[in-house]
Amino acid sequence: MSLISIISKDFDIPDQLSESQLRAAMVSAFAYLIDNDFPKLIQILYKADVDQYKLKELLETVEGSSSAEVIADAYIARQKAKIETWKKYSPKKD
Repeated sequence: MSLISIISKDFDIPDQLSESQLRAAMVSAFAYLIDNDFPKLIQILYKADVDQYKLKELLETVEGSSSAEVIADAYIARQKAKIETWKKYSPKKD
């Protein structure tokens, strides 16, 4: 399973994006949600299992980045961690 296929369950994004394009799309999407649909933002972060305490700490301590950037980075990092876990524990194909 790819990072884009996981993220596309929550967001309408193109299939072929570079990692920097994906991050830019996520920053934009989270900025929109912060301003316009906070309950959906919370729902997406909960569904993705982004650690709320870690995120709160990041939002309070990271300087030079917008809240949307911090949230996007935490969301993407969590989705990447899920992929690594799936790879580690999925049965090996011969």
